[in-house]
Amino acid sequence: MVSGLLGLPLAPVRGVLWLAQQIQEQAEEQYYDPARIRAELEAVDEARRSGALSEQECVERENELLQRLMVRRT
Repeated sequence: MVSGLLGLPLAPVRGVLWLAQQIQEQAEEQYYDPARIRAELEAVDEARRSGALSEQECVERENELLQRLMVRRT
């Protein structure tokens, strides 16, 4: 009971830390989501075909996306 009372002032800090952890987990889930990565790869391909991005820019972006996809699988 005493430790509960002494820890009470830290409750808001623990709540903020928990919330930050939840936000980070959600952000990582979306960042490494294979469906989202595939959609981004398709967008890069469309940008290549339309000429919106140079070949070099497309290659760099594709490599970045493929690295994200590989990180997700490990």
